[in-house]
Amino acid sequence: MATVPQDVIEKHRLVPVIVLQDAGHAEPLGRALVSGGLPIAEVTFRTDAAGESIRRMAENPDLCVGAGTVLTTEQVDQAQDAGASFIVSPGLNPKVVRHALDKGIPVFPGVSNPSDIEMGLDLGLNTLKFFPAEAVGGVKLLKAVSAPYHHVRFIPTGGISPANVKDYLQLASVLACGGSWMVPQDRITQSDFESVERLVAEAVTLATPN
Repeated sequence: MATVPQDVIEKHRLVPVIVLQDAGHAEPLGRALVSGGLPIAEVTFRTDAAGESIRRMAENPDLCVGAGTVLTTEQVDQAQDAGASFIVSPGLNPKVVRHALDKGIPVFPGVSNPSDIEMGLDLGLNTLKFFPAEAVGGVKLLKAVSAPYHHVRFIPTGGISPANVKDYLQLASVLACGGSWMVPQDRITQSDFESVERLVAEAVTLATPN
């Protein structure tokens, strides 16, 4: 498992956001991500299979596995116990952030405005998820709100696709983009991991500087 998740995320510039209904898909999906050139997984706590999925994926030494949609301190504990190396939340809950930091696990909470950003700074964070990116104003808003906070890096997530990912990645304030287009639910459900690997490889190409 990667010991410095932020370095891995910055290197690859993409974070696949994954919803797994069946933990049996975790290991082949992890292999598809690694083979496709994107050894990162944010497994969201949106299903009952999340904890076990994280546990199985975290056993792959080539994969950096995090937990997404973490809403409570209990989920922080579950994620870390399962082997997650980072935490992602849709919003900024100071209690959840402090709990993660106290446990020594990197946390990227969601922000969408200057007040959120300043709350994150007050908690000692300098890397934040920008969510829901497209719905709140996209590249134009992120460029505007990041200007006063030149030392803050963002991971835009929400509505990111092959059509707009490069627009985000060209911003100096963007560490990486989160997205699910390379790990589509239907392909995973059908165990079509060859297609997932191909989509992942295509996404990697998009994120690679020309």
